[in-house]
Amino acid sequence: MSRLNSYRELEHLRERLREQRKNITTTVMACGGTGCQASRSRVVIDAIKEELSRQKLEQRVRLCVTGCHGFCEQGPVVIIEPGNIFYCHVSPEDAFEIVYQTVMQGEVIERLLYEDAVSGKIAKTEVEIPFYRAQDRQILSQNRMVDPCSIEDYIVAGGYSALTRVLSAMAPEEIIKEIKASGLRGRGGGGFPTGRKWSECWEAPGDEKYVICNADEGDPGAYMDRCVLEGNPHLVLEGMMIGARAVGARKGYIYVRNEYPLAVKHSRIAVEQSRQLGLLGDNILGSSFSFDVDIARGGGAFVCGESTALMASVEGKVGEPRPKDVHTVVDGLYHKPTTLNNVETWANVPAIILNGSSWFASKGTRGSKGTKILALTGRIKNTGLVEVAMGMPIRTVVFDIGGGAVNGRPVKAVQIGGPSGGCLPVDKFDLPVDFDVLSEAGSMVGSGGMVVMDEGSCMVDVAKYFLTFLQDESCGKCVPCRLGIDRMLEIITGITEGRGKLEQLALLEELADTVSQTALCGLGKTAPNPVLTTLRYFRLEYETHINKKKCAAGVCKALITYSIDPEKCNGCGVCLHGCVHNAITGGKKQAHVINARLCQKCGICQSECKFDAIRVV
Repeated sequence: MSRLNSYRELEHLRERLREQRKNITTTVMACGGTGCQASRSRVVIDAIKEELSRQKLEQRVRLCVTGCHGFCEQGPVVIIEPGNIFYCHVSPEDAFEIVYQTVMQGEVIERLLYEDAVSGKIAKTEVEIPFYRAQDRQILSQNRMVDPCSIEDYIVAGGYSALTRVLSAMAPEEIIKEIKASGLRGRGGGGFPTGRKWSECWEAPGDEKYVICNADEGDPGAYMDRCVLEGNPHLVLEGMMIGARAVGARKGYIYVRNEYPLAVKHSRIAVEQSRQLGLLGDNILGSSFSFDVDIARGGGAFVCGESTALMASVEGKVGEPRPKDVHTVVDGLYHKPTTLNNVETWANVPAIILNGSSWFASKGTRGSKGTKILALTGRIKNTGLVEVAMGMPIRTVVFDIGGGAVNGRPVKAVQIGGPSGGCLPVDKFDLPVDFDVLSEAGSMVGSGGMVVMDEGSCMVDVAKYFLTFLQDESCGKCVPCRLGIDRMLEIITGITEGRGKLEQLALLEELADTVSQTALCGLGKTAPNPVLTTLRYFRLEYETHINKKKCAAGVCKALITYSIDPEKCNGCGVCLHGCVHNAITGGKKQAHVINARLCQKCGICQSECKFDAIRVV
């Protein structure tokens, strides 16, 4: 396709592409996201493509390799339209039946349909599945409509219409006013009002300005930005273009971690396609607006998710934060005014421009508008990406969408917002997904990671895990973070190993409070949250570890002992043969015994025993 030189040419291209697709009677949408690729979706896609070719159906059946559909644990996922037929756990061997039986004959393959883990009901369509039914999928639903490597798909779906509107009919002040009125807040962690950030950057002196997309998603259990950038990179690009127009920037960067190879690849393809069509470069669509984007790959440092550290990395310097006496909207990349938002924030912008600020503001709560994508993981039946209206209770997300605990143990807590978030108990599950409410409770919406824990989780160990992660990822530039996290980790490690003292809990709280108040950057200031919330809501577990030298969850190895219940053991020998440390003895059909001196507390025997004879005390 040749360069587009006007808004009219873009609309003519859209009409021509739609006309070319009028003969398409069926669309087979196969997920090609990272999650489904791990389940061999590429092999499934190749098999379906080969079968369509063999049946000579390429002219009327379209195979669309899409981004993530959200329900990652059910992959590979295939959806067939019309009919919204949802097939899961698809294998290459199913390709013939899908093409011949469903595409050609219109018959549903029962064994490929989804069976609900809670009710046991079979769902024929995507909209019948409880995991999807309670969601409000504004951004994620667009993933299933486009091939991320096809700008034609994005244009057919209405892509770049919002860009046309702002270039043809809106001044920068009007764009900013609309974003302000929408109530959009940053989805990367801090929840800062997006319109206010854009306004300050637009008002900042200087002709050279930048916009940046932060795709350096480093939180354990979080992959929202990856899937949006993988699945619909043009949506993010269009949001950046609108933002650049609003603040007066001519240059932008997508900063994506190198551990996301598919996101890097798709972003580069999208940028190159946009340049070829003249949607990036000089005088876009014949206007006076010029803007271009480069891809910057991050090296994997967690701290580079912080704005000033990210900008230092883009400049080729060590990724360390700097004081924000002057905000980055005034003194940012290369000391020029810079607007930085994360992937999800940029992805919301085109819809706000097209549908209006009141449409966006109608969703959510008073202080938290729109929808939020959450990465629902942990000990829960339904894991994957979830998009809900802000204000939805945590309980609804965990039990209605997530289906509750996966192994029969009661749900105990949820950790929200990544390593800088906090752990909330079940009695706080009526709290809404809301920036301000969760912050008051000691947690945060953060990037949107939501890890569910059951009674098999030790909250002291959870705090230890996140502190270990943060210790490894701390840049070490400021003393509070560098030394404070080390000392907190020392105390908690001692508690998990039976060396803790009650008076250390007060010291732990004091340390956490000091770090949160004095650390240089936002990551350091929020690092103590897992400690503070577990002390606040699960203090009894700390006291039990210290006073009784016991871990009720059976996680902290120094405080537990494995033994075999002679009343339940039938001497089958499975645990004996499974123990790699030769710590189990006993004859055939005789109760076995664990030698505590040799036992390494690995838990293999317990997982192998079918008679629940292995006890942890």
